[in-house]
Amino acid sequence: MIGHLSILCVGAGATIQDGGRFHYRRFGVTPAGPMDWAAFTTANLALGNAADAAAIEIGIGGIEISCDMPVMLAFAGGSFVWTRDGVALPSAMRLTLTPGQKLAARAGAWGSFAYLAVTGAIATPLVLGSRATHTRAHLGGIDGRMLQAGDRLPIAGEPGASKDDAAIAAPWLEGQTQAFRVVLGPQQDYFDAAALEAFFDSAFRLTHQADRMAYKLEGPKVAHNRDFNIVSDGIALGAIQIAGDGQPLVLMADHQPTGGYPKLGYVIRADIGRLAQLRPGETCRFTRINVETARAALLDLDTKMAQIANHLRQIRRVPTSEDLLRINLISGVVDRSAR
Repeated sequence: MIGHLSILCVGAGATIQDGGRFHYRRFGVTPAGPMDWAAFTTANLALGNAADAAAIEIGIGGIEISCDMPVMLAFAGGSFVWTRDGVALPSAMRLTLTPGQKLAARAGAWGSFAYLAVTGAIATPLVLGSRATHTRAHLGGIDGRMLQAGDRLPIAGEPGASKDDAAIAAPWLEGQTQAFRVVLGPQQDYFDAAALEAFFDSAFRLTHQADRMAYKLEGPKVAHNRDFNIVSDGIALGAIQIAGDGQPLVLMADHQPTGGYPKLGYVIRADIGRLAQLRPGETCRFTRINVETARAALLDLDTKMAQIANHLRQIRRVPTSEDLLRINLISGVVDRSAR
């Protein structure tokens, strides 16, 4: 029997994402995938899924779901407010949802994206080897679009053995204010020392021109020391383009495959998920590091996530009368008057 998650209501920005659609950039196809890959991976690993299994990416518009058979779920990302049948839950958790129950999320104090994973993964059709939704190209997910009320999402495989509800107490999911780390290149020679100093010594504000393709920042002008147009070359996640107005653009999960603005550097992979959680109006700063430090930071984060079992905190649940009947605490009835 194939189970389903039903979308009861949902705000803008919710999509199906997996690890991404790779090996097609030379044909102009964007990888897509999660905006905060660390929160996405955490939710999957808490269930024992593959790190790149398809899950629901939820925007600040929130979501409410139900299921048609018992299913293990996990969610993580930002400080979203989660409830099960109106009862408050931790902001990151593994739990069992049963038919008739409703799980809901709405935006909390900080964060722009949360992830809801299910044991076995969401089983929407594969498109070019991936279930990741890229709305501009109408690829993946459900008809290449955002989720909407009434959608029913098939679950791959059996639900598996039920596990105890557990909070996910992972420090990498917490709001952090440290500067985002940047590796310079490949066109840092388009900026002189004064321009680089202006970038790394200043705070920038995220504008409302922010979506899954790019985050436009606003702050001191980062001046080019030559023309701001280059021959278009390849783009990767986290690229920091400096357009003609001298304002940075950080390219995100739905970035274009190639671009023609000079790239001052790249936000490192270990930090790009934190940057994705910014909301318009919030400020950020950057600091430069070398490739070796960037690699060490990524390996450290990967190691911590692989040890997710160390970050699960069991939550005791008060049994209901239905629970007691289901486990059959009464083994029989004795008529003492017959003695």
